[in-house]
Amino acid sequence: MEKLRKHLEEIIAITDEEFDVIKPFFTLKRTLKNQFLTHEGDEALYEFFVLSGIFKVFYVDEHGKEFILQFAKENWWMSDYQAFFQSKKATMYIECIEAGEVLLSTLETREKLSSELHKMEHFYRMKLTNGYIALQQRVRLLLSSSPQQRYEEFSKLYPELSQRIPKKLIAEYLGVSRETLSRLYSK
Repeated sequence: MEKLRKHLEEIIAITDEEFDVIKPFFTLKRTLKNQFLTHEGDEALYEFFVLSGIFKVFYVDEHGKEFILQFAKENWWMSDYQAFFQSKKATMYIECIEAGEVLLSTLETREKLSSELHKMEHFYRMKLTNGYIALQQRVRLLLSSSPQQRYEEFSKLYPELSQRIPKKLIAEYLGVSRETLSRLYSK
């Protein structure tokens, strides 16, 4: 829970008493490599805060091709957010690619925590805003940059991930073939 507190304190100040209020709103879950937290068609009941490990959020198209929307590592949040916020069936999968631990919270507990401790409402708003900005940057890169530029940006933003994630998955995330990534990696 100390990792969660440090993460929250990057945005809001929290007293010991306030953190005692926050803690019961989260449940710890240990995950194994290749374990799924969410499958397409599931109810998306949880938002996850990553304490350790690496996860991928992806969908599979009608031809069976996988598209990775997000990697999530320590101190990152993840969910199938459309399903989570709109109480719909999941269209995404969330898979553990490096064993770890996550904290789970439901939309109901998130809303209750935000109403009981308004600092948390501010925290969640800032996290969603920053996530939206990152998503726009990712879409912009995918639409208007070369594979070389996408690889360089990924390496600059997430240098530690390129050491922890299989190259095949990085290639999928960047929208390039494994062979293209190998050429870019060797430059």
